[in-house]
Amino acid sequence: MALIVQKFGGTSVGSLERIENAAKKVAKAKEAGHDVVVVSSAMAGTTDRLINMAKQIQPVPNPRELDMLLATGEQQAIALFAMTLQKTGYKAVSLCGWQVPIITDDVHTKARIKEIHTKKIKELLAKGYIPIVAGFQGVTKDGEITTLGRGGSDTSAVALAAALKADVCEIYTDVDGIYTADPRIVPNARKIKKIAYEEMLELASLGAKVMQIRSVEFGSKYGVRIHVRSSFKDEEGSWIVPEEEIMEKVAVRGVTSSDKEVQFTVVKVPDQPGIAAKIFKALGDAHIAVDMIVQTVSVDGYTDMSFTVSETDAPHAKEIVEKIAKDIGAEKVLMDPNVAKISIVGLGMRSAYGVAGKMFEILAKHNINIKAISTSEIRISCLIDRKYTELAVRALHEAFIEDESINFVGNGT
Repeated sequence: MALIVQKFGGTSVGSLERIENAAKKVAKAKEAGHDVVVVSSAMAGTTDRLINMAKQIQPVPNPRELDMLLATGEQQAIALFAMTLQKTGYKAVSLCGWQVPIITDDVHTKARIKEIHTKKIKELLAKGYIPIVAGFQGVTKDGEITTLGRGGSDTSAVALAAALKADVCEIYTDVDGIYTADPRIVPNARKIKKIAYEEMLELASLGAKVMQIRSVEFGSKYGVRIHVRSSFKDEEGSWIVPEEEIMEKVAVRGVTSSDKEVQFTVVKVPDQPGIAAKIFKALGDAHIAVDMIVQTVSVDGYTDMSFTVSETDAPHAKEIVEKIAKDIGAEKVLMDPNVAKISIVGLGMRSAYGVAGKMFEILAKHNINIKAISTSEIRISCLIDRKYTELAVRALHEAFIEDESINFVGNGT
């Protein structure tokens, strides 16, 4: 008998019929003798609808009240899910984040899980119940309801699996696994049978929508085996596992893109120690993540400094950066929303040669200019004009994944 955490995304519980389909998968695992804990997202479209309503009242909604509002979406779904299981004779009970409880910090709309109390869930499992837990939400030590940010139900599920020491965390979604690229952009994209935590972490942080980045972080830190699979098929999906389980370390495992980026450029920044710290510390204090930082060579004591932030953080970042630019005597702040980040990821890059040169060559061949570059041991990212996003993804996928002769692993010589 295993302990399984099953998470169902918004499309998987998007209607009463789909909730019934999801409940059948839970029942099947239960009938096989396993203990099952369910984590559910809100029904598809609910969160967006609630956000739109809030913005009609407040263009920038109060974060605390927004969390209070958004948490009701998951509450609806878990109650309906529990009722569906009860109807077919199973003992099921729905639990909001604060009832578990899932304890978070106090950063509203993008809180981080600090601890999960498992006593109540273990007691329910011992009595034969199937706990249905609301994803995406938690509670502070002071009793304030919080949410974990978009895609936060994945994080709830993997964190809960870690806390319960579950044998596997199954992520049920509307796709049947993790692909080498978005199949909507690249028809020849291939399903990946196994992918290392580190590779998935890079892909998730770079725009791959199938998994939320913090969920992969939890999986990696606590060794939670994650199985991403379809709610609408019974076939095996993709497994996210430790690197040592990956037999074939190809140079490029996947190609991904993010068109939710905004580039800021602070023009004519005084080239003095501490100036960059003022800009990026202020952004960090506002919980705004910064990526792809580029600083030009100093000319006459001045330099230009560019960086990217997520589209959702851009309005707040603009206020902060413009204020600091004025304080430090910079000339102006430019904002470019028409950019995209294109990335290739693979464990094999550690020992492969010529990957960066090949990537730049492919982009140049298609007349795609590179605005900024960032790298890690297993990833290369380029910032380009947004209009070339799909062209770049298809070209890189064809060269690095469809052409087997290029997706090599060398010895670095």
